[in-house]
Amino acid sequence: MATAMELRRRAKRRKLIIQGALIVLSVIVVLGAIQSARVNLAALGITSGFGFLERGTGWDYSFSLIPKSINDPYSKTLFIGFLNMMFVGFISIILSTIFGFLIGTARDASNIALKTAASVYVQIFRNIPLILQLIFLYSVLIHFPGPRQAMSIADAVFLSNRGVMIPGLNVPPSVALGLLIASLLLVAVLILLKTPLMRGLLYWLGGTVFGCIAAALIFAPAGESIFSIPALAGLRFRGGITVPIELAAMIVSIVLYGSAYIAEVVRGGLNQVPRGLTEAGQALGLTPRNIWSRIKLPMALRSIIPPLVNQWIFIMKATTIGVAIGFSDLFMLVSTSITQSGQTLELIAILMLAFLLVNFAIAQFGNWLNARMKLKAN
Repeated sequence: MATAMELRRRAKRRKLIIQGALIVLSVIVVLGAIQSARVNLAALGITSGFGFLERGTGWDYSFSLIPKSINDPYSKTLFIGFLNMMFVGFISIILSTIFGFLIGTARDASNIALKTAASVYVQIFRNIPLILQLIFLYSVLIHFPGPRQAMSIADAVFLSNRGVMIPGLNVPPSVALGLLIASLLLVAVLILLKTPLMRGLLYWLGGTVFGCIAAALIFAPAGESIFSIPALAGLRFRGGITVPIELAAMIVSIVLYGSAYIAEVVRGGLNQVPRGLTEAGQALGLTPRNIWSRIKLPMALRSIIPPLVNQWIFIMKATTIGVAIGFSDLFMLVSTSITQSGQTLELIAILMLAFLLVNFAIAQFGNWLNARMKLKAN
């Protein structure tokens, strides 16, 4: 008779054989589908492959973080779309998280007026479809007055149907993009070092401000100020940073929608903190702010992080709604590239791979962050 160990080995071997057979079968099915698609495309006179990425596009689009031209190859055009998607996604994630925590905390407050206002905000922006909010906001913004009648705030910020003009550093766009990436890397380093929340925010703010000023001192043109203030020159504004209407509408609508959901996640996490812990803090004479920052928030984060990461992934995927207003994110540029080149399968595969990689990275970061926040067993 076979021993128990031999039976376990046989069962393990049988499982490995079955899994190997399933993998081989899956590979055969995928290769067969690819070959069938190639045959069908060849019959229609459509070439397959990624050689088209080196061809020039011959068409233009609205927004880019780096210099662009209608003669750019498809590879650079798609890379620009990827940068635009990442830019909008991460800006929206950061702002949605900040506002979501503020609104969620307000919903958990004892002040009735503050709690009611936060609840109304959540109910309004959570229950209206995101694309409807985007189209409504875009329709409002494009009907603002022209540059000569632009709305002004302290003669430094201007809002017109051309966009939002704000003061900025007198540095090239590529340097500004590098500063944004460096700021995100600083956040990752502070998290890796387990820096306390409030201290980490101060370090991040100080480091970002220092980096911006240093970059402006180094890269600003000789004899010019390190700050650039927008000023009307003819029919347009010169200087400062111009945020196009499409970009402003995208970020504002996604932040309003995403922060409403994140606020509910935060409120649910704060409500799960045992009342006895807050009562113990009150007995020790802690202020409400200290109770929130030292007791409620650290305990709530352990239940907030998993659904919060899901919201981050949703916000990144929500950048695809920009196609409704002509914002040149990856989805819109892929759609236009399909129309112009006819390489449907390849371009859809590139789009799917890009979102898979970005959202997988966000999910892995969330898993790592969740593991770091778990209570350690003695």
